[in-house]
Amino acid sequence: MGGNAEYIAGYGYVSLSQAVNIAQNSEAGVDQQLAQFLERKLSEVWAKLQAQSSTYIFPPDEFALFNYYRSRFGDSDIVREATKRFWDNHHGRN
Repeated sequence: MGGNAEYIAGYGYVSLSQAVNIAQNSEAGVDQQLAQFLERKLSEVWAKLQAQSSTYIFPPDEFALFNYYRSRFGDSDIVREATKRFWDNHHGRN
């Protein structure tokens, strides 16, 4: 899914997977620009998941984003089932 990169000041054009990777590896914490991008994307993905709670399958970049914020959703059945669907459908693929 090329072409989904967004310009973030200080980073240039960044895809969702690149943004998650930067956040995961940022020891000093995530900068405000990047955090806003990730929060907006998380809201979009959560809306998709809620709209199709029993069928939506995360693409790998959205799964990485959800995994990064996983603690926020606690023991959500929706998230647990979506995670299972992800692994059932993306086994062995990157």
